[in-house]
Amino acid sequence: MSFLQDPSFFTMGMWSIGAGALGAAALALLLANTDVFLSKPQKAALEYLEDIDLKTLEKEPRTFKAKELWERNGAVIMAVRRPGCFLCREEAADLSSLKPKLDELGIPLYAVVKEHIKTEVKDFQPYFKGEIFLDEKKRFYGPQRRKMMFMGFIRLGVWYNFFRAWNGGFSGNLEGEGFILGGVFVVGPGKQGILLEHREKEFGDKVNPLSVLEAVRKIKPQTPTSERK
Repeated sequence: MSFLQDPSFFTMGMWSIGAGALGAAALALLLANTDVFLSKPQKAALEYLEDIDLKTLEKEPRTFKAKELWERNGAVIMAVRRPGCFLCREEAADLSSLKPKLDELGIPLYAVVKEHIKTEVKDFQPYFKGEIFLDEKKRFYGPQRRKMMFMGFIRLGVWYNFFRAWNGGFSGNLEGEGFILGGVFVVGPGKQGILLEHREKEFGDKVNPLSVLEAVRKIKPQTPTSERK
């Protein structure tokens, strides 16, 4: 048992423990930056989206089915993760930059939020140039809701998104629920279906505006009922 009295034995033991801890931390960091632990999105069926109840944000709100948003002309819809999030404001501004082209094509731009607290929606509107509705049951964030918790803050992609938005001059706050991930949809009129379904995989994973325009150009105009045979 004389080796227990040897200081180098304890030094080597502590070094081994430290090296093991560092190795475990490095492995955890590596895995956190892959898609291994990310929940896989479940694609939404058109029928699922059509049946969602939305509310207007007026003093006397009106409840209606989401299909009203696109049944005539189609629509681009942003499911906002959190209106006060500067990353969401960046994506909203990107989508709003398409508004002149969308107007030219006759395609409306909408957003849905999962909660209406304080002045969050009002403060979001300078970044988003379309109507905003409330999805109290958070169904636009389903069918399978996905969350990103604190793991998001050790993902390199998230930090890249942070710096991109900061450099773009965007700022925000910490009000409201921000862990349930959002997305963007392009839906055609009638039963044409979902032409684009972008699901946010991590904080700041915004849709490519060119992909939105490409999907919008696939929208086929509805034939007026009076002209159908």
